[in-house]
Amino acid sequence: MKRTERVAITLGDPAGIGPEVVAKAISLNPKLLDRVVLFGNRRNFSQTLNSCKLDASILDKVGFVDVPGERINPGMVQKEAGRIAIESIQQAVESVMHDGPASLCTAPINKEAIIAAGSQDIDHTIMLSRLTASKKVSTVFESRKLRILFANKHLPLKLAISGLSTQSLIEAIDMCEEALEALGTKRKRIAIAALNPHAGEGGLLGSEEVEIIRPAIEAMRTKYDVTGPYPADSVFYRASKGEFDIVLSLYHDQGHIAAKMLDFHGTVSMNLGLPFLRTSVDHGTAYEIAGKNRANPASMIVAIRTALKYSERYRKYMRSSLLP
Repeated sequence: MKRTERVAITLGDPAGIGPEVVAKAISLNPKLLDRVVLFGNRRNFSQTLNSCKLDASILDKVGFVDVPGERINPGMVQKEAGRIAIESIQQAVESVMHDGPASLCTAPINKEAIIAAGSQDIDHTIMLSRLTASKKVSTVFESRKLRILFANKHLPLKLAISGLSTQSLIEAIDMCEEALEALGTKRKRIAIAALNPHAGEGGLLGSEEVEIIRPAIEAMRTKYDVTGPYPADSVFYRASKGEFDIVLSLYHDQGHIAAKMLDFHGTVSMNLGLPFLRTSVDHGTAYEIAGKNRANPASMIVAIRTALKYSERYRKYMRSSLLP
């Protein structure tokens, strides 16, 4: 099978719902069995299949790279669970970078667990950037017709706002254009979300739109189809109806709330700027339901399908972008 037809899937934190959503995703879609390679703790995954009353023979039909480890208790932060999650990611990246599967799809990890296990990285994006020596990596959500690129990610709100500058937004607008090019969209209409209520009302409700955001838009108008800033209470809805091809979100929750309210189980997270496409579910480890056969696999199914949909196109874009 061509490598472009395969996806490496990391099972995430074995104490969370990652193994369960992956098990259910491939059980419900048996055609995926020869298109994915799983990376994680085999014993934990076998226990998950049994506890969810799924066909245990799946383990004999799917590619699996085992990361051995001690027994994991579901629903708790554990150093060993963090270690397994980290090593699963490391091995998957090594495989994808050296003629293995063409893309990566990740189940959720727990920040406390990976830090307890000695990780120097707080999340997938930072870890993957370091492992691949990638300097310019963006996070894009796709939820039906809505695409969102984040100007920043896991920052306290105070720091996210204070860190905004005209130059940082110019760079983010560049990343929006590059993301749309990498995904092969025909049109590239970029909308910028406002920071303050009613887009600041000309400075009455905040100065950032006037002093920071509009100058960035004006600087990029001659290069791209970029408009805004639009009030955040309407721009995501307008994009979901097809008016824009991507929205630049100015902080984490601004875009997350919009995407997840539109379709919580159908939203996919993507990292663009890595040597390969990375997709992920839009939810966390959900310790409160781990091990209880209650996890919904819909987001994982969409994440796998999205990796298969865009992977070849993305690699062609990355190869062409490296040409002199």
